Amino acid sequence: MTDRTPDLSSVATTAPDTLELIERKKQARKAVIAASIGNGLEWFDVIVYGTFAVTISRLFFPTNDATVSPLLAFGSFGISFIMRPLGGIFIGRYADKSGRKAGMLVSISLMFLGTLMIVLAPTAAMIGVAAAVIILLARLLQGFAAGGEFGTATAFLVEHAPNRKAFYASWQVATQGAAILLAGVFGFFLNTYLSAQSLSSWGWRVPFIFALLIGPVGWYIRSKMQDTPEFLAMEPSKSPLKDTFVANGGRLWTMVGVVALGSVSIYTALYMPTYATVNLGMSPQIAFVSTLVFGVVMTFGSPFIGRLSDAVGPARVMTWAAIGTIVLGIPLFVLINASPTLWTIVVIELVLGVLATGYFAPLPALISTIFPVQVRTTGMSLGYNIGVTVFGGFAPVILVALIASTGSLLVPGFYLVSIAALSLASVLVSRKAFAQR
Repeated sequence: MTDRTPDLSSVATTAPDTLELIERKKQARKAVIAASIGNGLEWFDVIVYGTFAVTISRLFFPTNDATVSPLLAFGSFGISFIMRPLGGIFIGRYADKSGRKAGMLVSISLMFLGTLMIVLAPTAAMIGVAAAVIILLARLLQGFAAGGEFGTATAFLVEHAPNRKAFYASWQVATQGAAILLAGVFGFFLNTYLSAQSLSSWGWRVPFIFALLIGPVGWYIRSKMQDTPEFLAMEPSKSPLKDTFVANGGRLWTMVGVVALGSVSIYTALYMPTYATVNLGMSPQIAFVSTLVFGVVMTFGSPFIGRLSDAVGPARVMTWAAIGTIVLGIPLFVLINASPTLWTIVVIELVLGVLATGYFAPLPALISTIFPVQVRTTGMSLGYNIGVTVFGGFAPVILVALIASTGSLLVPGFYLVSIAALSLASVLVSRKAFAQR
C-alpha cells in the first residue's frame, strides 16, 4: 500500500523563509514612506531657498550692485554646505552606533529648527545686517541636518530591502526630484499670481511654512519604524569615523568623485531659473516651468532607473549617463543662448533631467555597497557630503562669478562636462577596484 501522507518537511523549511520575505518586503515599503517624507522635506527646504534666491537676495542681502546681491544669496546657499561634512560625521557616526532610525530623527528635527528660523526671520529693512546673520545661521543648521540625512536614509532603505536594492534606494532620488518639482510649483504660482510687493513681503515665506507643517508628520512616521535588520544583527564599530578613514580611505575618496556629477547636475538645474532670468532676460514664469520639467523627470524616472540598475548594475547605468553628459553638456547651453525660448529651456531641462536621473538614481545603491555595514552611514554621509560641498554646493556662486569674470554664458556647460569626466573616471575605478557592476 502506497503511503500518501504528504511530505511536510519542505513546507516546514520554506514557509518561515517565505513569511520572513513577505515581512521584509512589508517593512521595505514602510521604509520607503518613512525615508521619503523626511528626505523629500529636507531637500525641499534646501532647494526652495535656491528657487527664491533672487527674492531673498533683495530682502536679506541688499546692495546697489545687481551682481553682488545674487552672489551673496548664493554664497549663503553654498556656505551651508560647509556644515554638511560635519553633519555627516556627527549624525552618520551616531547612526552607526545607535541606529539608522535614531540618526534620521535627529536630522529631521534639526532641519525643522532651521526652517523655523527662516520663516520667522526679519528682513534687512527691519533689523539691518542682523537679518543676513539669522539667515546664515539657519542655513548652517539646515546644512548640518542635511549632511546626516543622505547616509542614514540611504542605509535605512537599502538595509530594509530584501531584494531589488537599487529600486528601493532609487526612492531616495525620486523624493529629491519631488522636492524640486514642489519647489518649482511654488515658484511658478507665487511668481505668477502674486504681485512683486506681495511676493517680497510674505509670499516667499509660504513654501517654508508648508515645510514646517509637514515636518512633524515625517518625524512621527519615522519614530514608529523599526530599525534595519542588518544594523540589529551586527556588532557596531567602536570607532566608525576612524575605521572609515583608515580601513576604507580608498573607498571614501572614490565615492567623493562618484558623487560629484550627481550633485552638480542637480544644482545646475536649480541654477537654471536664475541663469534664464538674469543672463538671458527670460521671465520668471518660464524659468520655473523648466524646473518643473526637471522635477517631473527625476520624480517619476528614478524608480524605473532603479529597476534597470537591478538588472544590469548601477555602475553600468551611471557610466552611460556620464558619457551622455560629456557629449551633450556644452551643446545644450549653446542651444539656449541661441534660442532663449520656453520650448528650448523645456527641452534642455528634459535632457538634463534624463541624464541626471540616469546617473543619480543608481548612485545610492552603488555607494551603499562600497562600505561595510559597520561604517556604512559614516562612510556614505562623509563621502557624499564632501562631494556635494566641494563640487555642488558652491556651483551656483562659482557659475555666477565665472560668467561675470569671463563674460561667457557657456560656463555652466563647461563646468558640467568637466565634472562629468571626473565622475566617469571615479565610477570606472569603483568598478575595477571594488567589483561594482
